[in-house]
Amino acid sequence: MFNAGDIVEFISCDDDPRAIGKTGRILDEVAPGPLTDYRWTVDRISIWIAPVLVRGNEIRKVG
Repeated sequence: MFNAGDIVEFISCDDDPRAIGKTGRILDEVAPGPLTDYRWTVDRISIWIAPVLVRGNEIRKVG
């Protein structure tokens, strides 16, 4: 389970493959639901990559 502010690393990313190997920050204050197809919102990946939606198995916590 992830929390808002957690730093995560991308293992894979169907939304934007350029994010793979990069880190970002979880934005969601609550667990994702049907509106986002149960995907987490991750931001602060890169200046060139907008926030992405990812499933829990596409990311892992860093630190």
